[in-house]
Amino acid sequence: MTGTMIRLLIADDHPIVRAGLRAVLETEPDLTVVAEAATAEQAITRAADGDIDVVLMDLQFKGGMTGAEATAAITARPGAPRVVIVTTYDTDADTLPAIAAGATAYLLKDAPPEELANAVRTAATGRTTLAPAIADRLMDRLRQPDTALTRRETEVLTLVAEGLSNQAIGARLHLTEGTVKSHLARIYIKLGVDSRTAAVATATNLGLIRR
Repeated sequence: MTGTMIRLLIADDHPIVRAGLRAVLETEPDLTVVAEAATAEQAITRAADGDIDVVLMDLQFKGGMTGAEATAAITARPGAPRVVIVTTYDTDADTLPAIAAGATAYLLKDAPPEELANAVRTAATGRTTLAPAIADRLMDRLRQPDTALTRRETEVLTLVAEGLSNQAIGARLHLTEGTVKSHLARIYIKLGVDSRTAAVATATNLGLIRR
């Protein structure tokens, strides 16, 4: 960081959201928005310029990369800025990949302005902030590790929920059909179910996937 000023990049595909975040954050004397990005790809490119301390990243963009994928690309670079996820999505299918990708903070878009500003300051120092609902969900998941799905299992089950066959899922994820079946078998055991329909229903109820 330069002095006490924290330099921000806002990455969101909705211009109104970007404008709203900018308006909120720039009321703070130590925060300044130096750039905006409408796509995840733009965010990766802009974050690499070296003049950004914190990226505020949405999770879902229209087409192209997701926010979690962009987060992984940004944080993989030496001296990378911190990434704060600001989104409307709060299921495990959204939060876990983003946190695994290297996000320092995870907030929902209905967070109070002061909570958002404080999360940005905390992230700039390298410390973690989680929205209360997210923290509670993660704690519940830690208390029930047997039901936790891996990232790949979540991807497989999400595609099952979309109606794809094992063969189509394999093609989408570059897996063999046998590997897809193995993932499904482990999912069934973890969720205590015996069918694709039951797995999708149970995972949805637990917040493991988003429908």
